[in-house]
Amino acid sequence: MKCENYVKLSFPALSRHESYARAAVGAFVSQLDPTVDELGSVKAAVSEAVTNCVVHAYSECETVGIINITARIKDEEIYIKIADKGCGIEDVKKAMEPLFTTKPELERSGLGFAVMESCCDKVKVSSKVGKGTTVTLTFRFEKRVLK
Repeated sequence: MKCENYVKLSFPALSRHESYARAAVGAFVSQLDPTVDELGSVKAAVSEAVTNCVVHAYSECETVGIINITARIKDEEIYIKIADKGCGIEDVKKAMEPLFTTKPELERSGLGFAVMESCCDKVKVSSKVGKGTTVTLTFRFEKRVLK
């Protein structure tokens, strides 16, 4: 019987937990022996997704929400899902446009999704207003022969 290779994390949507998410997902992905650039790309994309949850998902709530991350390795690909049960995104296509921001007063650059797309092989966003958002990041690393 083959065991599925994954890890799940849940933590409060607070900016101080961003580094925890980066480190935990980075440690999990390290079993594939990524290059420094590949590992940096994973950490940067996860950081952007978590930051989006912290800044946008629960900004109108009186209590701190939860961010859930599932990282999975399957068939030489890495799938990382970052999910919240926050306010959701009204127009995902618009939100993914570079420089689009709903919080200009906070000096947000509107580049979160653009950064994720530059780091990943694929970025998928599903969202329902009032229900939350899930961002799925897919990575394929170069195949290397281990000596």
